[in-house]
Amino acid sequence: MSIAYLNGSFLPLSEARISPLDRGFLFGDGIYEVIPYYGGKPVGFNLHMQRMADGLASIEIKCDKSIDDWRVLMEELIAKNASLNENLGVYIHVSRGADTKRYHAYPENVEPTIFAFAFAIKDPEPVDRDKVHPYSVCSTEDLRWKHCNIKSTSLLGNVMHYQQGYAAGENEILLFNSKGELTEGSSCNAFIVKDGVVITPIQDNQILPGITRRIILDSLRADGSIPVEERTVTMDEVRNADEVWISSSSKEIAPVTRLDGKAVNDGKVGAVWEAAFRIYTDHKFEY
Repeated sequence: MSIAYLNGSFLPLSEARISPLDRGFLFGDGIYEVIPYYGGKPVGFNLHMQRMADGLASIEIKCDKSIDDWRVLMEELIAKNASLNENLGVYIHVSRGADTKRYHAYPENVEPTIFAFAFAIKDPEPVDRDKVHPYSVCSTEDLRWKHCNIKSTSLLGNVMHYQQGYAAGENEILLFNSKGELTEGSSCNAFIVKDGVVITPIQDNQILPGITRRIILDSLRADGSIPVEERTVTMDEVRNADEVWISSSSKEIAPVTRLDGKAVNDGKVGAVWEAAFRIYTDHKFEY
């Protein structure tokens, strides 16, 4: 049974309870993170926790835990859930807390609700383009709000888009803005490869500052063997790309071989994906 953390206590996940007046429940008024641990080692821990701190500050939720405090807490949570699997994901959720009434304005003097739990995750995909499991995706116009850079617990827009892809029998759905420019996926960032160059949309309010995205870009630039560009990417470019990838903490770097029912390039996982995934894998625990 998974052991959760809730407001200072560890307890079975099935026993965790929050107030129905918690603003996370009523308004989705909170910030969350998901961190993968492989063999007890986290990927991008400092980056995840800094993003959480930035998100909390952006919506004016005060939480006094430092990155070191979070590290100690998550290590204890991982230890208590070690029997679940060698590889675990940790979900961390901080809402504004429970008020005495339902009211839209931010309440004062309310303590945030801090909740976390661990769950089993699959082993990483092999760094082998002949063995990795590729993705099939579709695309649609991005209809979410204009603060996608905030990792808010208000995920209905993302969920609706994901459901659209799921109902179509696809693994994910790529989103584009009203100008026909790629933004991201419903639960991931997106990349294309053209003529050996890895290209991804610029970081702005339309996309989440993905931790895996950041590690990919930093590690490829540090390695220097694969050129990288951050720029506007049109959907015409996506449809004519040599390779398409999606990335997230759970997916790491996933190759896409079908888009809107058509093969991406020759329909095979590309060589640049394999080289980039090897570089990422070699460096992912350094963040």
